[in-house]
Amino acid sequence: MSALLFTLACGDPIAAPLPDPSVEERRQVAAEPESAPIANVPVVRFIAMGDGGVGNETQYAVAKAVQSVCAERGCDFVLYLGDNIYNDGVNGVDDPQFQTKFEQPYAGLDLIFHMVLGNHDYGELSLAESKAEFEVAYSEKSTKWSMPARHYTFAQEHVQFYALDTNQIMVWDRPEQQAWLERERAASKADWHIAFGHHPYISNGQHGNAGEYEGSPYIPIASGKSMKSFMDASICGQMQLYLSGHDHNRQWLETQCGTHFIVSGAAAKTNGLVGRETPTHFEDDQKAGFLWVEIEGNTLTGVFYDQDASVDYESSFTRGT
Repeated sequence: MSALLFTLACGDPIAAPLPDPSVEERRQVAAEPESAPIANVPVVRFIAMGDGGVGNETQYAVAKAVQSVCAERGCDFVLYLGDNIYNDGVNGVDDPQFQTKFEQPYAGLDLIFHMVLGNHDYGELSLAESKAEFEVAYSEKSTKWSMPARHYTFAQEHVQFYALDTNQIMVWDRPEQQAWLERERAASKADWHIAFGHHPYISNGQHGNAGEYEGSPYIPIASGKSMKSFMDASICGQMQLYLSGHDHNRQWLETQCGTHFIVSGAAAKTNGLVGRETPTHFEDDQKAGFLWVEIEGNTLTGVFYDQDASVDYESSFTRGT
């Protein structure tokens, strides 16, 4: 019987059964392409600054600026680049200078400071290894200060950090630190490798470039010849970045020997650039300040801030470039 005859004979047409909504929903879901999983990109953020152990107003101002930037952009820790206690280091783990030149200025920062030794931490003139050991031992007394040895390494996410004792390299030229660094570098599975120490490899500051520190290539210790040899062999092309202080200014130097070099030694005072004509992307000797770094996946971004938390320079590079 046709649909029309069936309708006339029986009244209203019989409605076709509706599909089960649950079945229909399952069909739609099955037809939709699966969304790609969200990648878990590792991120590391930190501050790099050195030459801060003075206890003056400028150190407090820089600390306040660091606190402001970290509250806004995030920070995991601080790399503190030497000359931690001016001018003559400390005389024991209970030396009050740990309070007046470190704990009190940075009381507002709830961060671990990964420390390295500067030349003043060995004494202004003495080169006393005992003074350096007091700074290592202070790690057991402080909740901020971390220096488990005169040179050491630690990892954060996908980044391996190597803390160097550049004084040991320059003054005593001991081979064990270089052997240690090469062994640790070879063993690390990290994507990024960053070394930090007090003395620079290249700089337009008063101290200058390794091998010609203070403008003289003739006195091996003063000129940093052993430092240059160390860096040429174990930093150049082995680390993506080397961070240092010693010169009390801020410099982002042009890449050399396959490595990026940054000087951030203006945590409490400044001294002048002297025009050594080493190529830089940015340099400033007028304002105290610090470097904020973010490593997100394969990209590193660095921002130089001044003591008022104002941006002076920002740049990024990708791992391998």
